[in-house]
Amino acid sequence: MNVGGTGKLPMSELRAMCASVGFSNARTYIASGNVVFESKLSESSVKAKLERCLETYAGKPVGILVRTGAELAAVLANNPFSSAAPNRTVAIFLDAPPPADVLDNVSGQQTEEIALGTREIYVHYKDGIARSKLKIPAAGTGTARNMNTVAKLAEWTAA
Repeated sequence: MNVGGTGKLPMSELRAMCASVGFSNARTYIASGNVVFESKLSESSVKAKLERCLETYAGKPVGILVRTGAELAAVLANNPFSSAAPNRTVAIFLDAPPPADVLDNVSGQQTEEIALGTREIYVHYKDGIARSKLKIPAAGTGTARNMNTVAKLAEWTAA
C-alpha cells in the first residue's frame, strides 16, 4: 500500500489490522506499508478486508495492492534492469496489466528506462529518483518499491 494517504500509520497498527481480519504471521518491512502475512483468502478478499480496515483508520479510502510470494519472485526474475543498481530500479505495482499505450503517455523522461511487466511498470532511474521529472500517468493508482525491497519481501514469503 502507499501509506502516504493514511496520515501516520505505525507498522504495529498495520500488523494488528492484519491479525484482526484473520491474517496470520504478519510482518512489516520498513515504515512504508509493506506487510507479509499468510491467508487462504483470494486476492480480492484480502484486498477488500484491508481496504475496509484502512478506510476506518484513515477516514478515507486507501488502496491496497496484493501479491503472492510467487508473484513477487516473478517480479524479481522478470526485472528487465536486473544488472542495474537495485536501489535505482523500481517496480510500480498495479492492480491490472499496464495499458498498452502507457509508454506513449509518459512525460519528463530523460535517462530513465521503462519496461512493462505483468501487473507492473519497471523503471530504472539511471541518475537517481530524486532528480527525475518522469511522470507516468498509468502509475497514478500504483505504488513503487525498489528491487531491494521487492527482494526482501520475496525472501520473507519464501521462508
